[in-house]
Amino acid sequence: MTTFPLDFDSLPALAARARADAIGMSHRVGSAHLASALSCIDILAAAYGAVLKIDPRDPKNPNRDRLVLSKGHAVSALYAVLARSGFFSPEELHQFNVDGGHLPEQPSPGCAPGVEWATGSLGHGLNVGIGMALAAKIQGLDYRTFVVLSDGECNEGTTWEGAMFAPSKGLNRLTVAVDYNKWQATGRSEEILALKPLAKKWEAFGWDTVEVDGHDLPSLVRELSAIHPEKPRAIIAHTIKGKGVSFMEDDNNWHYRSPSAEEVIRAEKELGII
Repeated sequence: MTTFPLDFDSLPALAARARADAIGMSHRVGSAHLASALSCIDILAAAYGAVLKIDPRDPKNPNRDRLVLSKGHAVSALYAVLARSGFFSPEELHQFNVDGGHLPEQPSPGCAPGVEWATGSLGHGLNVGIGMALAAKIQGLDYRTFVVLSDGECNEGTTWEGAMFAPSKGLNRLTVAVDYNKWQATGRSEEILALKPLAKKWEAFGWDTVEVDGHDLPSLVRELSAIHPEKPRAIIAHTIKGKGVSFMEDDNNWHYRSPSAEEVIRAEKELGII
């Protein structure tokens, strides 16, 4: 469990506030990839709010748990959850994607406390996480490593190289959560490459695999907390792109669109922020 008090009484409140933050960031700078951020916020809220052993007052502790957001285009979700979990002030979210700001549209290490790695070139985050998990095993440290993948990254050969490597090394303190929102940049995931049956693919590669509703926070906490005695763990999280805002949900136009001021207000009302 986290070792610090959150500003919220519940994970749903954390997720709702982070969604509103991501929507506000997209509106202020006209950035894309908002719907991709909204689909993975519950995964991140469950991880930082209830699972990861990491203290925002000591974010470089050698034995901290690590989380790599491999789908770096959704980094507004990570910034929002980190800010609302005490890693830095929510006021700093106004630094997102502005000239001279320190929160870039694709994450880089050191840009903010809690950001572990530069990602955005899809398909590489898993292998970075594998390196972190292997380092822990070699050094005799007990931290855990989590990687949040997009379903589109499961098109990449490097992902499947990593998927073969991790079980061969018995990296049982490594967990992957696939944000399976069924969309990629230009169409349905299944139209671009045949991902189904995705869970069985990970299982066949030697992973302890489970499917879960990617917006059911108690289920996410339970599955993220679980550790297999021998195998790495793969959580196939069925999500909805644009989750939390009715007029954005499952609409791939919001992969590229940014909301107007009026749409921000509509979204905040739906989220219970105003």
